[in-house]
Amino acid sequence: MSDLSNGLPVESPQATSSVSGWRIIYKRLKKNRAAIIGGYLILFFIVIAIIGPFFTVYDPVRVDYSLKLLPPSSEHWFGTDHNGRDVFTRIIHGMSITLYIGFLSVFVGMLVGVPLGIFSGYYGKYLDIVIMRFIDILLAFPGILLAIALVSVLGGSINNVILAVGVFSVPGFARIVRGSTMAVSKLEYIDAVRALGASDSRIIFLHILPNIISPIIVQATIRIAIAILIASGLSFLGLGAQPPTPEWGAMLSQGRSYMFDHPHVALFPGLAIVTIVLAFNLFGDGLRDAFDPKTKV
Repeated sequence: MSDLSNGLPVESPQATSSVSGWRIIYKRLKKNRAAIIGGYLILFFIVIAIIGPFFTVYDPVRVDYSLKLLPPSSEHWFGTDHNGRDVFTRIIHGMSITLYIGFLSVFVGMLVGVPLGIFSGYYGKYLDIVIMRFIDILLAFPGILLAIALVSVLGGSINNVILAVGVFSVPGFARIVRGSTMAVSKLEYIDAVRALGASDSRIIFLHILPNIISPIIVQATIRIAIAILIASGLSFLGLGAQPPTPEWGAMLSQGRSYMFDHPHVALFPGLAIVTIVLAFNLFGDGLRDAFDPKTKV
């Protein structure tokens, strides 16, 4: 913290020790094998989503009934579906769609929820009451039902799914950020900055927000897994991505009619959803433990 008698700006503890703080967090994270495995899986999925479609041989949407419902083989690794499309190719192309929905919907939730939480926790009083009552209204509806209602009104499409899941993510971010903001705003260095004449916007964006970034990161990571699961569920119900889009939930829905005679059509999309959701959950749990100050290095 800089000298107050010289009238210099006061730096937050987070800013002065950010490098060493992140090193400690990284050391804690490395000790969690499950989190490391989840992190590597997430990185693998991201890389495959970017470069995978350039190395696939088959068209993910082209119908060829002569190849209908072929079992897994050296030519078709995951077999073919009821329209003769290569399942492996569709999963590779659907990976980018799944990650796009997960990341963007959580970003939408952050974009709305974080400012609401900060303003509610920092200003309090009537603004806090109004914002929290709005959040309580959103929390009154189960997440999947709220998403279904929004998509039913807006229509089934990937963008509408992103919007619906984003709205569902807002309360989680708002409540966590509100609590963190209230805790940080009571610290002494915030009072010192305010005494020096710093504006509310400067205090919020330069001193409070950097100190509450860790719970936001943890919440975002875990929310991505929930977003992917809900988006897949909406597509499974026919409210999300529309055919012939190779989205995993839609593929699972189309393959359920062939589960007993040709289980590969639904098995591989289902395994893909389970794996990516598990990866984000493991990594999110590891981040939560790593950011916990009670955790030993």
